[in-house]
Amino acid sequence: MTDLDFMTLALQLAKSTKGQTSPNPLVGAVLVKDHQIVGLGASLKAEDPHAGIIAIQMAGAKARNATLYITLEPSVDYGRSLSCIDMIISSQIDRIVIATLNPDPKHKGEGVKSLKIAGLKVDIGVLKEKADEVNKVFFHFIKLGMPYVTLKAAMTMDGKAATIAGDQLVPCEDTRLDIHQYRHEHDAVVTGVNTILRNDPYLTTRLPLGGKNPIRIVLDTNLRTPLDAKVINDHCVDTWIVVSRYAPTDKVLSMKSKNVEIIQLAEEKINIVSLLKLLGKKGISSLFVEGGPQILGSFMQSKVVNEIVTYISPKIVCGANAPTSIGGEGIGMMNNAIQQKIKSIEQIGEDIKIVSSPIWDHE
Repeated sequence: MTDLDFMTLALQLAKSTKGQTSPNPLVGAVLVKDHQIVGLGASLKAEDPHAGIIAIQMAGAKARNATLYITLEPSVDYGRSLSCIDMIISSQIDRIVIATLNPDPKHKGEGVKSLKIAGLKVDIGVLKEKADEVNKVFFHFIKLGMPYVTLKAAMTMDGKAATIAGDQLVPCEDTRLDIHQYRHEHDAVVTGVNTILRNDPYLTTRLPLGGKNPIRIVLDTNLRTPLDAKVINDHCVDTWIVVSRYAPTDKVLSMKSKNVEIIQLAEEKINIVSLLKLLGKKGISSLFVEGGPQILGSFMQSKVVNEIVTYISPKIVCGANAPTSIGGEGIGMMNNAIQQKIKSIEQIGEDIKIVSSPIWDHE
């Protein structure tokens, strides 16, 4: 096996813990000696030992003169868990292969520098692009201080989210489970008050083997969310409601009495960019947007969406006035349409799933 093979395995280990390491990155590690794997590790939770430490602990004395393959540059100190550097050096590992460097300016290159000073042979850049993709959320959050935004859109083959009578598109079972997987993988899920009023959803993760519930965020300018809504009363996970400065004081107090966190912005209307900056300060590194046309349109018009997951149902409902999945003011000229970079296309049950990234002018 080659460096590529061992790093591929390390990346698979990193991806296996997606959704449970926030705010720390996804990291996988493979320890190899005499062409045999003697240790494996993946970072599990923010407060747990890092992947490299786990792999070294598994190998024990076999770590001496071995090669460590790790998907992200070990940091001297993340502040929340044990440092890998001292463990790597003390284990007498001979060589370390790193897929990509830590993007944090405070740490970038410092781990490599310490390892080289200690006499280890260090190779950097094996499967770098794939490693960067694995930690796209972490890299984005470190760079901008705002959550990575994934937007979910569902439509019929003629681009409709509901019929002319307002009967909404219901995804097939396989698509529903896929959506719940995205909830599991994100720190928070956001929707609008109209979705709460219309559907009264739980917005929790309901996978066959369980899963992590994201914090639920409701965008509700005038605080119209009913006090008996499921997201207020089920107590499965925290609910935050974002309101404007004009939200009724008595309703704010009533919500707070139910242990709902009210985030009151200074603006007359909710500004998406201001909201994302605030959520970043509150430690939200990834946001899954599930809402109606108004909410999806607001995020798109604010040019903050990093990824779009589009589910296309094999149905046609017709109707010029039937609602589409993404609303807003619209774009006048096709040349100004938001270009997408297609990342993947697959069939999920009856539906087609397209994952794309918008190409924004500021990129």
